[in-house]
Amino acid sequence: MMRFDLVDLSLFRHVVEAGSITHGAAWAHLALAAASTRIRGLEESLGAALLTRSRLGASPTPAGRALLAHARTILAAVERMQTELSAFSGGTVGQIRVVANTNALTEFLPEALSAYLAAHPGVSVDIDEHTSDEIVGLVAEGAADLGILSGTVDTAALQTFPFRQDRFVVAAASGHPLAGREAVSFAQVLEHDLVGLDRASAITRFLAERAARIGRPMRLRVQLRGFDAVCRLADARVGLGIVPESTARRAARGLDIAVVPLTDPWASRDLTLCLRDLAALPAFAQAFVAHLRA
Repeated sequence: MMRFDLVDLSLFRHVVEAGSITHGAAWAHLALAAASTRIRGLEESLGAALLTRSRLGASPTPAGRALLAHARTILAAVERMQTELSAFSGGTVGQIRVVANTNALTEFLPEALSAYLAAHPGVSVDIDEHTSDEIVGLVAEGAADLGILSGTVDTAALQTFPFRQDRFVVAAASGHPLAGREAVSFAQVLEHDLVGLDRASAITRFLAERAARIGRPMRLRVQLRGFDAVCRLADARVGLGIVPESTARRAARGLDIAVVPLTDPWASRDLTLCLRDLAALPAFAQAFVAHLRA
């Protein structure tokens, strides 16, 4: 008979979602040796391998995928139990797990979160940054309660609601060859030096994938932590920046930069909320979705 506890199930979920035992152990706040021992114990108890290990990390076997589905169901039920019981002790009401793309995370969520959390002091919100394609899978698999992604992405059977409208543009210093254009293509932008977010960011990974599709490298001269910093370096003539239009328009009020639209269809960033079942979310999470839609 297979033996496990909630720590085992939570650890296994973290390992699969992180893609490695090392990172999964860190997420679970366990030493690597302890995490490895727990995973081996699960496999020995089941009598089958749960993970395929390689130099690139760890991925679930068919048995591991089956365990992951049950683990998420059990852990979600435990979280709901804790949420309901905490109300009797005046403790934390609950947690909302959100995955968002770079645009939503940097431009729209901070203000929305501030107002919601002020009105719901017992709720915490855990946010991770991912590309829009990754977000669909994470929400569908139950790894997140809510996703915020580009409206151009196929969300399959997930429930969706409009969130915000924005688009990516080029921030170019006054006098740059592209600064006077009415619009430019991404291919034209790739002929010049760029400044952007760090390579681990969802938007940089997305742009690198788009550049690879047309066989062009991204000449990133500097990698930064935020879109405002990208605009400042664009103003300093270090390179072109690709940023949300809302950021560029705000930065242009204090910097000498031109805001040039991108002609590529993917540059339109109408943002969408996606989730599995709104009615199945706890009341405080439903209130969060309603707040974002307002």
